[in-house]
Amino acid sequence: MVDADVQAQHDYYSRTAQHYDAMHISPTDEHGMSLSMFAGLARELGAISVLDVGAGTGRGVEFLRRHLPDARIIGIEPVEALRKVGHARGIAVDMLIEGDALHLNFADDSFDFVIETGALHHIATPNLAVAEMMRVARVGVMISDCNNFGQGSLLARTVKMLLDKLGLWNAYIWLTTKGKMAKWSEGDGVFFSYSVFDNIAQLRTKFPRIVMANTQNSASFNLKRGSLNICLICLRT
Repeated sequence: MVDADVQAQHDYYSRTAQHYDAMHISPTDEHGMSLSMFAGLARELGAISVLDVGAGTGRGVEFLRRHLPDARIIGIEPVEALRKVGHARGIAVDMLIEGDALHLNFADDSFDFVIETGALHHIATPNLAVAEMMRVARVGVMISDCNNFGQGSLLARTVKMLLDKLGLWNAYIWLTTKGKMAKWSEGDGVFFSYSVFDNIAQLRTKFPRIVMANTQNSASFNLKRGSLNICLICLRT
């Protein structure tokens, strides 16, 4: 049985697929910056394969094809309507394929890198998706996603940090969403309270070398307290 939130997000993307790129993508947006930083590092490290999880219409696949022309690039995306937009734009059918972030149909260590750009905050259990990314990645993982602790006024951000430190953040979200945990917006569909910092300890167990960068407006030099979006690159060595 398909989870109601998963189905709602699937329906949202199916309905907005033809306008997805205009709604979510610009050349210098936060994920574009993350892809640029990642591509440079991946090239220097001699990466020959990259898997993009939650690839949408294939923006990351197209970008990495240009910047890593000799590498095997594959994107997985569960929503057929989004894949069709990418295919119509020229992405080969076998480069943008159906897939589930929670159950990656690839062997352990089968790609040098596994990346995602803005997908984890749409998943109720991002730790499970990250575990799958880690399993399939050999050299490293790149996450470009939001940081809920950097959103809002100074007071709001301070309260969030305090609740997190006290271990009350999930209880707060449960109360404010009346137990649903998920939220909805016409600009993003179903989304969950998420921060890339939630998964750093998990990622360190296989990829202990951590590189972080702010890729969107920042209200503080403290990345967790002030950055809206973080590019997180985790390497094995």
